[in-house]
Amino acid sequence: MTDSPQASRIVFIGAGNMASAIFGGMLDSGYPAEAIVATSRSQEKRDDISQRYGIRTMQDNLAAVQEADVVILAVKPQMMRDLCLSLREAVQVRRPLVVSVAAGLDAATLDGWLGGGLALIRCMPNTPSLVGAGVSGLYANDRVSDGERQLVTELLTSVGLVEWVDQETQIEAVTAISGSGPAYFFLFMESLEAAGIELGLPAESARRLALQTAFGAAKMARESEFDPAELRRRVTSPNGTTERAINAFEEAGLRDIVGRATQACAERARELSRELSRE
Repeated sequence: MTDSPQASRIVFIGAGNMASAIFGGMLDSGYPAEAIVATSRSQEKRDDISQRYGIRTMQDNLAAVQEADVVILAVKPQMMRDLCLSLREAVQVRRPLVVSVAAGLDAATLDGWLGGGLALIRCMPNTPSLVGAGVSGLYANDRVSDGERQLVTELLTSVGLVEWVDQETQIEAVTAISGSGPAYFFLFMESLEAAGIELGLPAESARRLALQTAFGAAKMARESEFDPAELRRRVTSPNGTTERAINAFEEAGLRDIVGRATQACAERARELSRELSRE
């Protein structure tokens, strides 16, 4: 394939929320609609995508792959084996770059299902990609060229931050921190909202305060020259209200809870990988 993003035909196998977020972000960033194809078995889904995004849609996965420079596999992990086996012959003829956004499936397993010898990238996105504020953790096998890395970086930057890892096992850490991470923050916001209600605030006010505080803290942390620990210290006055709350968190073992939760997430990612690879 060419290293020029404008010359690369991108085919999405599957057109669910994550795929839609990615090609929607690509279009918003100026990627040409005529270079994007999405497949779906649902006529209603194809019609909706064509109307909403102005890209070409197809029902036939094989026909779509036969003209692809990049194939983005965006189906559920449990569907991936059968899909890959059905695409094997076409992929071996065309030799596109393959990008998988399915959790839990390692590159060697996917490559084997597709017939072997392919340039393949694993992508672990997260749900804030749906609003252009996501994180995509990426791992490339040794057949992926620098130009292909750059192309995928440009494509996925349209929906947020792109972070490459050198070892595939690090994808499990990415899953534990950013892949599942939004749910952790949602839980904290949910808890903060409930605490506000318990303290006497109207529910609507408690929610607005919790959400805006989370947004503001994240924005401040991103834009500040200081790390989060220093920002926390700067807002925590000795013998003040914030210090009292922070001490309560520390006494309750918040850091240990976060560590145990992320370890549990990473272990489940490893379990899923073993389970799916055996199918």
